[in-house]
Amino acid sequence: MQSEPYQFEVCANGVESCLAAQEGGADRVELCAGIPEGGTTPSYGEILVARRVLTKTRLHVIIRPRGGDFLYTPSEVERMAADIDICRQLGADGVVFGCLTPDGEVDLPSNQLLLNHAKGMSVTFHRAFDCCRDPRRTLRLLIGLGFDRILTSGQQPTAQQGIPLLAELNQLAAGRIKLLAGCGVNEKNIAAIAAATLIREFHFSARERVPSMMRYQNPSVYMGAKGSDDYTREVTTVKRVRDTISACLQTQM
Repeated sequence: MQSEPYQFEVCANGVESCLAAQEGGADRVELCAGIPEGGTTPSYGEILVARRVLTKTRLHVIIRPRGGDFLYTPSEVERMAADIDICRQLGADGVVFGCLTPDGEVDLPSNQLLLNHAKGMSVTFHRAFDCCRDPRRTLRLLIGLGFDRILTSGQQPTAQQGIPLLAELNQLAAGRIKLLAGCGVNEKNIAAIAAATLIREFHFSARERVPSMMRYQNPSVYMGAKGSDDYTREVTTVKRVRDTISACLQTQM
C-alpha cells in the first residue's frame, strides 16, 4: 500500500472552490452545500456547472438531505436515491453517503438501496462512520457492502487527534477498502498524519475567509442566525490547496 500514490480530495462548497481545487492540483472534489451543518446535498445547478468546469478533477457529490444525525426516514432515503440518480445523469464520478440505525450500526437495507442506485460510480461512506458504535465491525461491514472508501477522522474531532484509530483501521483494511482521512487536515499537519497512519488519501477544505464586495450593508438585517456574519464567506484557495498537497508530498522526498 505504501507504494500507492497519494490522492487529495478537496471539500468544495461551490463552483468557485471546485475551480481552485482543480488549479491547485486536487485529484477530486467532494461538492457540498451547508458546510456549517457538516455538508448537505448541493443543488442541481451547482452540480451541473461543477461538472462542466471540472475537466481534470473528479467530481464526487455528498448525498445528505439535512444536517444532524445519520438516521434517515424512508422518505429521506427515497430523496437520497433520487439525488444519486440525478448525479449520475449529470455525470458525477462518485457519491458520498452513509446511513445508521438508532443503535449506531450500519443501516444495511438503506445503504444497500443507495449502493444499487450508485452502481458504476465511486462510492464513499462519509463521516457517519465516526458516529458508529463499533468502528472495526463497521469497517468489515462496509467492505462487504462494496464501498470504495471511508471518510473518517478516526472518531475524534480532528484527524490529527484520531491518528491511533486511523492507523489501526488502515492496517485492518489491508487494501480491501481505502481510508480517506479528513477533518482538520491542513498544510501544517498532513505530513504528520500521513507518516503516522500510512493512509494515502486525504480530505481537506483549504478555505480562507473572503470579505463581501457589497459596499452597502444593512446592519439591522441578518439572513441566518442572529449575529451571523453575512458579509464574509469561506472559499477554497489555490494557494492553500497547493501548500497542503506540497506538504504531504515532501514526505516522499
